Amino acid sequence: MNDLGNTNNPLTHFNEEGRARMVDVSDKTHTSRKAVATGEVHMQPATLQLIKEGQIKKGDVLAVAQVAGIMGAKRTHDVIPMCHPLLITSVDISFQINPNPNPETGLCSITVTATVKVTGQTGVEMEALTAVSMTVLTIYDMCKAVDRGMVFNQIGLLHKSGGKSGTFDKETVEK
Repeated sequence: MNDLGNTNNPLTHFNEEGRARMVDVSDKTHTSRKAVATGEVHMQPATLQLIKEGQIKKGDVLAVAQVAGIMGAKRTHDVIPMCHPLLITSVDISFQINPNPNPETGLCSITVTATVKVTGQTGVEMEALTAVSMTVLTIYDMCKAVDRGMVFNQIGLLHKSGGKSGTFDKETVEK
């Protein structure tokens, strides 16, 4: 037996032999759970201007990206192997346009925030993170014809609540 098979190990996706497993949540209580994740996509100012003016040939970039993020949250269990399929009760994707170029990079950005809710036996952190990831990837896909140099960063969890482990707030942890 290796260290992963140790029952005191906080990594719960391993069985006694140290092999991957899906965590058994059958004895967990159904509670209201919420997760909020964020991420950024950075681009040339001209690309952001085209998005704002609705001039990207593939269509309304933010509307399509918003739908992609919602779909990503709903399909997380299909792409993250150990995630449970969940009956998500709410997904909201919002955007903050940051039109002023960063003085160091010359790039503008869009901040994406995804809020996902469920009443269930396991949390929705992965669904919120997947929603953000799918949203920024869709923005890239919609705009790559005019700006292949777009980059993503700062994808992470801001908040989670519900369940036995309680509440996590990134702002509280960073202080």
